Amino acid sequence: MVVVSSPSAIEECFVENDVIFANRPRFSLGEYCAYNYTTIGLAPYGDHWRNGRRILNIEFLATKRLNMTSGIRSDEIKNLLRKVYDVSRSGFAKVELKPLLLELTLNIIMRMMACTPFSGERARRFTELKEELFAMAVPSYPGDFLPILKWIDYNGFMKKAKWLGREIDAFTQSLIDQHRSEDKDVSKKDTLIGHLLSLQQSEPEYCTEDTIKGILQDILTAGTDTTALTLEWAMSNLLNHPDVLKKALAELENQVGPDRLVDEADLSNLPYLQNVITETQRLFPAAQLLLAHMSSDYCTIKEYDIPPGTMLLINAWAMHRDPELWEDPTSFKPERHEQGKEHNKLITFGMGRRACPGVGLAQRVLGQTLGSLIQCFEWEKVDRKDINMVEGTGASLPKVVPLQVMCKARPLANKVFSKEV
Repeated sequence: MVVVSSPSAIEECFVENDVIFANRPRFSLGEYCAYNYTTIGLAPYGDHWRNGRRILNIEFLATKRLNMTSGIRSDEIKNLLRKVYDVSRSGFAKVELKPLLLELTLNIIMRMMACTPFSGERARRFTELKEELFAMAVPSYPGDFLPILKWIDYNGFMKKAKWLGREIDAFTQSLIDQHRSEDKDVSKKDTLIGHLLSLQQSEPEYCTEDTIKGILQDILTAGTDTTALTLEWAMSNLLNHPDVLKKALAELENQVGPDRLVDEADLSNLPYLQNVITETQRLFPAAQLLLAHMSSDYCTIKEYDIPPGTMLLINAWAMHRDPELWEDPTSFKPERHEQGKEHNKLITFGMGRRACPGVGLAQRVLGQTLGSLIQCFEWEKVDRKDINMVEGTGASLPKVVPLQVMCKARPLANKVFSKEV
């Protein structure tokens, strides 16, 4: 295993040796919970991965497609604001944001995939399966390094992995089956699942049922917690830095005005808001250790000879706080990102061929949601105590203490939602 946390070494890995490190390690969990390593996130580098990535980009993440689905994101952000407004329209009230933000990201992804928001039993079941998957994926399974432990099924890991794989498969299959049963609904055809089912007819040799389920699983697991937790960290930072919050609000009122909600088209005119998000991603990267890579051939990194089959871990958390790269690295200073001069030091979404393809969607959701929350509500700490910024353990860097905050509706929220009360 090689652990890398310096820009020069990372450049050697993903510029000079990008193809060599374009593979993933074959952990046992991927065999049973990722359709035998065929999902886009875990598939080996090759034609299957390229085809899956192409389909994902064209049918879900392309700029044209994102523009077409902007209304879905605006609707769900407005639903979030309405829920906060319902408890804060009469004065300051305590709100826990994490469950609301998770519900937001799940509903956005589900509506973009299937034109159906998450609710009730389905939402509860997905949350359970996702938590089980993350709980098994985060710690290393000793059997992946000492094969005899697989044969005796140490701690029952293999049995649980097989069960979890069947449950995840049944869940994603239910989404597809429901879509097929509602095939006459025109709105269902213009969704990710609708397009994938159409591709299944034109490219049956590639777009198999398992391929479709693998794409859905990748999007659901990678595109929900990461965005919600980044929003929670961003709000925590703003509460601990009221001067930054005030400056972000001033920019919104100057560029968007006091009479309407911010939308995605406004984000390019809100550089300070974007800097707040970037600085949050620097200090609290959603994937503090990027997904592991694996070498497929011999190469050299920093004069070290790296043989094939070497696991590569990128320590984004350490690089983002390296005092040799950043002045006052542990302080929250959005101004450091002005004019984009520091962006080359950030690896929030990875680098190279296997970098996260969802950066465009994530930045749209983050910018519009955070901007809307700043516009619509006044925010204060509970009991005037600083927000606890201790990090927990997990695949997506949760807070140890979920954010609870006092909020009160501002005039814009009253204008937008008072007629609905």
